Amino acid sequence: MDSLRVIIACVVLFCPLQVTSFVPTFSTSSSVSKSRGQDARSVTGIKYRDKSSDHDNNAVGPLFSTKASRRSKASSSKGNKEPEKSQLGFGENPNGVPFIRTSDRISVTDDLDQQHAGFKRHNNAVSGAVSGLLSHIIPGRRDQLVSATPEWKRLQKHAEYIKGTHLRNLLKEEERCDTMFASHDGIYCDYSRQRATLETLDLLLELADARDLKGKMNAMFEGEKINFTEDRAVLHTALRADRSKVGTVHVDGVDAIQEVHEVLDQVKYFTDAVRSGEILGYTGKRMRNIVSVGIGGSYLGPEFVHECLKTEPEGINSALGYSLHFLSNVDPVDVERTCADLDPEETLIVIVSKTFTTAETMLNARTMRQWLWDFMGNDKEVVRKHVVACASVSATDKVKAFGIDTENYFFRFWDWVGGRYSVCSAAGAVPISLLYGYDLFEKFLLGARSVDEHFITAPLNKNIPVLMGLLGVWNMSFLGYSTRSTLPYAEALLKLPAHIQQLDMESNGKSVTRAGIEVDYPVGEVDFGEPGTNGQHSFFQLLHMGQTVPCDFIGFVQSQHDIVIDGEALSAHDELMANFFAQPDALANGKTADEARADGCSEELLPHRIFKGNRPSLSLLLPKLTAYATGQLLALFEHRTVVQGFIWDINSFDQWGVELGKKLAIDVKQHIEKARLDPEQKPVNTGNPATSRILNYYVDNTHRSTGDDAVEANSLTRVTRKTYRDGKDHVPPERHDLGYKSGKLS
Repeated sequence: MDSLRVIIACVVLFCPLQVTSFVPTFSTSSSVSKSRGQDARSVTGIKYRDKSSDHDNNAVGPLFSTKASRRSKASSSKGNKEPEKSQLGFGENPNGVPFIRTSDRISVTDDLDQQHAGFKRHNNAVSGAVSGLLSHIIPGRRDQLVSATPEWKRLQKHAEYIKGTHLRNLLKEEERCDTMFASHDGIYCDYSRQRATLETLDLLLELADARDLKGKMNAMFEGEKINFTEDRAVLHTALRADRSKVGTVHVDGVDAIQEVHEVLDQVKYFTDAVRSGEILGYTGKRMRNIVSVGIGGSYLGPEFVHECLKTEPEGINSALGYSLHFLSNVDPVDVERTCADLDPEETLIVIVSKTFTTAETMLNARTMRQWLWDFMGNDKEVVRKHVVACASVSATDKVKAFGIDTENYFFRFWDWVGGRYSVCSAAGAVPISLLYGYDLFEKFLLGARSVDEHFITAPLNKNIPVLMGLLGVWNMSFLGYSTRSTLPYAEALLKLPAHIQQLDMESNGKSVTRAGIEVDYPVGEVDFGEPGTNGQHSFFQLLHMGQTVPCDFIGFVQSQHDIVIDGEALSAHDELMANFFAQPDALANGKTADEARADGCSEELLPHRIFKGNRPSLSLLLPKLTAYATGQLLALFEHRTVVQGFIWDINSFDQWGVELGKKLAIDVKQHIEKARLDPEQKPVNTGNPATSRILNYYVDNTHRSTGDDAVEANSLTRVTRKTYRDGKDHVPPERHDLGYKSGKLS
């Protein structure tokens, strides 16, 4: 094979086409051929498909294609028409950077009698393909897909063996079961019910070493700009770093941990002052209601933490007399539900938006500002005393323009904090500390810090988030399980599955590697979940008898609040945990025909009563759901997501897919606005017949008037303001929603 590669190299280097004249300079990273004014990435790991035989060659495929030559001659006879890019196997990643589709056939042939211009275009097009070919031939020039590595191929071969095993038998191996667990600081992780053996773990760890997992973890903690598409560091771990670490992590010359603790000190002072009554509202009243306005990571993470602490004993005592509400959906009904029964004079609005430009958040922010003005007048001091902002330092001017006091009511975070990783920043610190006090939030940070230290110091074979991440890669990329379920056996964790949905699916829902090469292996699970035992009566039927879905069970030794009824042998928590322990075994072992017959099942119903089992799961058991444990869980799943991204060689820290929908929504809004204001009511034309049709249906059937009868602005609506408290003295208003156009609560 080595000799063959040398021969192919010689052909490429010395053939009459003189391919070397346009081969880019070799580099260990992606390079750009500036001399031709185009992006020409040096890529490797290309798999060539021989379409004539429908056979994938693991090494390099044939350099010349008879079919491609015939197509080239046909094109030449019709005026030297150039090949399409798709014929050459080229595409573009979300940033418009060219990449090579590994599923397409790449041809390096063309007629020698092409015109000069066409020949130059052809040379530029195939240069990336040739550099990819040479990267297979010349040692040290490989920037290949992880699926082409020996470690990956050994796992693929091993997966074929595992598919012939059954968990029913694997769980009888005592040595295996005694080995397949890990623990740290009260966290017990049992992964013996994964479809894996001790050899599987060894192979996964070899893959981790080959991908330099440890080096990538260190790079993240040290502030290297691993989010390369946005040129940013990834430092959510710095948000909970100990103050003693000040001076150890710098980004663009700025001490990141020093910055973090300055903001945390500001959060502590402000939230303590609000809770003590030192800081009052515009009318001199204490602010007891907090409305956090944000979406995505600015909402899902903080709400997950809030739900955990709401029934935690210390949280209950700390929150007495206060309330916290989250306003995330741009649907006006969410505003109505959030503001119901709230006294604006006692309400503090927290706007959480990294850029202070997120469309949904800023519309809701303007709505809440108008709500305050409707009740207390249009004085700018209303906003300065009732609205605070959590945003990036780069958004300071926008925060100030909104009317917020940037000296005292602005809590910054940084571009190196991604939204879905921002729970430990001001985005979570301000609303959680306002409700529960800063001291309880600090305990949450300590729990996350504990797992951070475990993640960066523990050996990989005993590292819980690393093991969880490697098993996630195993299930997704090798066993073909594209869905995963999070099943917390604690009602207080009811918002954890939603947080994990965003954390995982926004991070790893990608299709190209860091080098811009389209992946040829599955990445990015679909995540869903529900607290037990509610989920058992919802979708567990599918888990047991439908498609296979790996499950993550989360349980606690002690309940936040246990109940023991007189005459009952077990507590309610014991009843809950009995299900926690039983479900993984039921999924793993299933139920055989003989077992069904032993239960009295008739032969007629036997096919309906057999459970195949062999369905993998992982169990996490913690002492008790406290603020500290909540922080531990948060960090566990954050690091699991990062590990999978590192192994898959994708960027887990950008989210360009979210931007496309936002852009199209702006276009649609312009069409709607034009239709609303058009006196001739001409039909909307978006250029897409399907979209135009449904949009016209919406516009034509909108019941609300958009003309001169819109409600006029009223700077002070005292009756509405008083209605929620003493309606007996005032006639309630007929309308309780936001007036169209005027935006007034009338």
